[in-house]
Amino acid sequence: MQLPETYYARSGDVSIAYQVVGDGPFDLVYVPGFVSHVELRWRVPSFAEHLVELASFSRLILFDKRGTGMSDRVAGAPTLETRMDDLRAVMDAVGSRRAAVFGISEGAPMSLLFAATYPERTAALVLRSGFPRTMWAPDYPWGRRDDEYWHDLERQLRIFGTRSAAEEHARTLAQWSEEDLPAIVDYFRWCASPGALEALVSMNRDIDVRPVLPAIRVPTLIVHGTADGIVPPDAARWMAERIPGAKLVEIPGGTHLHFAQDAQEVQAEVRRFLTEVWETGAWEEAEQDRVLATVLFSDIVGSSERAAELGDRRWRELLERHHGLVRRQLLRYRGQEVDSAGDGFFAAFDGPARAVRCGCAIADGVRDLGLDVRVGLHTGECEIANGKIAGIAVHTGARVAGQALPGEVLVSHTVKDLVAGSGIQFEARGSQELRGIPGEWQLYRVDPLSAL
Repeated sequence: MQLPETYYARSGDVSIAYQVVGDGPFDLVYVPGFVSHVELRWRVPSFAEHLVELASFSRLILFDKRGTGMSDRVAGAPTLETRMDDLRAVMDAVGSRRAAVFGISEGAPMSLLFAATYPERTAALVLRSGFPRTMWAPDYPWGRRDDEYWHDLERQLRIFGTRSAAEEHARTLAQWSEEDLPAIVDYFRWCASPGALEALVSMNRDIDVRPVLPAIRVPTLIVHGTADGIVPPDAARWMAERIPGAKLVEIPGGTHLHFAQDAQEVQAEVRRFLTEVWETGAWEEAEQDRVLATVLFSDIVGSSERAAELGDRRWRELLERHHGLVRRQLLRYRGQEVDSAGDGFFAAFDGPARAVRCGCAIADGVRDLGLDVRVGLHTGECEIANGKIAGIAVHTGARVAGQALPGEVLVSHTVKDLVAGSGIQFEARGSQELRGIPGEWQLYRVDPLSAL
């Protein structure tokens, strides 16, 4: 077949390579795992067959995440938040208002976060060989331990050595035909540089989107091979139990990658699921009543004393300068002002790293006004009522702010988990009880120098 044309979408100052194949009735965005190359994937026979099949019943949208394939090279590795921005940029470039999102392996965490944050852009979610967390934890025994993880990195970097080493790595991922194997070796070796691969693997170590799972409110299909040697099937089962209404399909003998010998069964399940979703009218956007958001609360420390000291007129002038500074930072970091009362602000963000950076910029900026603020942030599922967000996540954010010291930006454990790879550093503040919020909460102080 003739190779599809490759185009570029601008996401900030980075160009993201993408292709569009097929003219089906609905859009399907293919979110790659690990590394990818939009043109070389067509040279792998079974991969090309897989994509042709997906394009036979959808308008298939393919792209390379920044730093890999034909997209711009960047320093370090993109965060999940940045990858969401890139996905929206590609959807906007191709005129896709709403699409099914197909997340593969490492692409699954970003797809989960995207579906929870932008339900108005996500009609359905398909996850293949996906996982919500990378590393082992007492409450997540299917992750990798440190020594195993770094050993895997060394093994993956061997694809840039001899072809025999690259073939050995490729054979751990799927059962390739002799026709596929040379092409897939070239594919892996040309998708990224050694430095880009190392940065991605290092960043992926910190991925943990488990708190997001209950906030997924779109039809979800999880497809997983029972012989997956990278992500244990138990991880898929655990994930399916926590996503409302998720459907789990296990492929007997299936390996980590879904093309090669596993392709036909996976494609049949995906086609069946998405066609059923399409026929229910789910692509018609319904009014959203819940969304994942990061809430920010800030308030001036000792405002009553300063007002008494300055008098009404001077205090009002100082408040106006404070409010102007906060609103400029909200605009800079794409925050939405929800409410402001007296000396405090309540804002919402669609990305936790931007929210943290905004909080630090506010705390730093008001010092020039002779003020200190307390800032608290939390990420959670929020209710939408009369155009504003509300609910337990909002109350939690307010309580976190109440625990902050003067000049401090304090975040919940959920925020910390979701900014993996951002470079933002945290200091544990220990376990705290938040008034009116069940349980104990792990809180973290943001290192402001790492966020500004």
